[in-house]
Amino acid sequence: MGRLDGKVALITGGARGMGRAHVRRFVAEGAAVVFGDVLEEEGGRLAADLGDAARFVPMDVTRPDDWRNAVEAAVTAFGGLTVLVNNAGIIKHKPIEEMTLEECRRVIEVNLIGQWLGVKSVIEPMRAAGGGSIVNVSSTEGFIGAAGLAAYSASKFGVRGLTKAAARELGPYGIRVNSIHPGAILTAMAMDPDVVAATASSAEAFLGALPLKRMGKAEEVPGLVVFLASDEAGYCTGSEVLVDGGMLTGAGY
Repeated sequence: MGRLDGKVALITGGARGMGRAHVRRFVAEGAAVVFGDVLEEEGGRLAADLGDAARFVPMDVTRPDDWRNAVEAAVTAFGGLTVLVNNAGIIKHKPIEEMTLEECRRVIEVNLIGQWLGVKSVIEPMRAAGGGSIVNVSSTEGFIGAAGLAAYSASKFGVRGLTKAAARELGPYGIRVNSIHPGAILTAMAMDPDVVAATASSAEAFLGALPLKRMGKAEEVPGLVVFLASDEAGYCTGSEVLVDGGMLTGAGY
């Protein structure tokens, strides 16, 4: 039996990168999955590849109507909703001095307000199901700051606070809320040209400071998400779990 047999999951940002890895792993573990993304072509291809266990819905996580549509799709297709993986996120590498207010707001809208909307949107169906699990994807930048990532870091610190408060509020309904904090993971977002250009000069030193001496793979994150979504984590809520190759263990000297 799969570890997620009988679960119905909604995964945002599921068309590529870590999101796609989550979708594939959830289906492999027995879950029925609805996943959303603004990347409609890539999302459609993934859904076609996975067959009847997965449904793709076009989705911008900053739009309440898109959340309503995604939740309705899960309930209609699979009879309920018991897991949310708040994975969608964007990054913008630019110093505060140079970043526009609109750029800052966009990062926070997607990364933090989008997750808040997700939590709010799934409360009713999860209560109806007798409980559920919400996994909010934050980052190592939810624990530390990085030059050029003020808006991104602020949004990811915010996800930690959202997770703690939601865990307190939703625990009486049997809904668990936890956050994961990936770092040094090779994804399309990590390979954004602005990010690469800003970090290329220090890449060798960065890898040298990692205890595992390598970048992580997107496929190395879903195992943790599966655990938090499963009944095995039934007494875990409000937790923060790093997936960073040891990045935050120390200064690297």
